[in-house]
Amino acid sequence: MKRLLCLCLMVVMMTAALAACGKGEPKEVTAAADDIAKELVSETITSDTLTKSTADFLAATYFLDMNEVEDSAAYFSSAATACEVAVIKCKNPDYVKETETLLKQRTDSQKSLYETYNAPEASRLEKAIIKTSGNYAVLCVSDDNDKAEEILSKYGF
Repeated sequence: MKRLLCLCLMVVMMTAALAACGKGEPKEVTAAADDIAKELVSETITSDTLTKSTADFLAATYFLDMNEVEDSAAYFSSAATACEVAVIKCKNPDYVKETETLLKQRTDSQKSLYETYNAPEASRLEKAIIKTSGNYAVLCVSDDNDKAEEILSKYGF
């Protein structure tokens, strides 16, 4: 009887331990890049209207190797604001880190540019959100970073 009780207790403890381990796992990003980007644009950009870019413009703007990109979407300011959103799904995880670096270089370059004539926009660029998850990299320069973080968290960032 003692042996059976110990065995049952051990099974319960193992089950609890395994269940606890699964809670910290990050959610895998599975949404299309444009779905994520559209939601970020519609929910976090209020000061401007962003325009969707072509793949060629995205490649030229961020210096991306499009042979390494599986899916992407980018929206840029149609006025003189620093707002922009880019979601890039890389074909392999090795290119994600390089993409993150390219996104950081873009925000640094834009910040230097805006500092010369529009300081509030330079400040917005200092708060730019750059995140990666799995094969995805995201850049979001928005009016509402809290909402952007909430949206990205929902998608697994």
